[in-house]
Amino acid sequence: MTTTDLPLLAPEAAAGRAGCCGPEVAPVDAADARDLARTFKALGDPTRVQLLSIVAAAGGGEACVCDLTEPVGLAQPTVSHHLKILVDAGLLVREQRGRWAYYSLVPGALGATAAGLVGLAGDRAADGRTPAR
Repeated sequence: MTTTDLPLLAPEAAAGRAGCCGPEVAPVDAADARDLARTFKALGDPTRVQLLSIVAAAGGGEACVCDLTEPVGLAQPTVSHHLKILVDAGLLVREQRGRWAYYSLVPGALGATAAGLVGLAGDRAADGRTPAR
C-alpha cells in the first residue's frame, strides 16, 4: 500500500474556508422563515398557483375576480378566499373598484420568493450541487 503525505493549510489560509465542503449556508432567521413559510403555504395549493398564473398572464397585469372563477371552476366566494391568502402572503395586491376587486402581482414578490428558496440552498443551487443526504 502506498501512502502520500498531503499538505496542511496554514491557519491563515484555512480561515476563509468553512468546513471541508466550501462555504457554509447561513441559517435563515425566524422572521424570514415565517415569511417564506407563509408564501410556500399559499403556493402549496394548486388552485392558488393557477390563480397566480392567470393574474400574471392577464392583459394589463391585472385580473378582475369576476374573470377568475370560470378558469378554475370554483364559485366566487371560494376564489376570493384563495385570492385573500395570496394577498396575505404578499404575492398579490387587491384594488377595489366599485363592486369588483382587481388583483395584480406585487412587483418583485415572485423573485424574492425564488431568492429566498435559493438562499436556503446556498451555493449548492447556484452551482448545480445537490445537498448531502
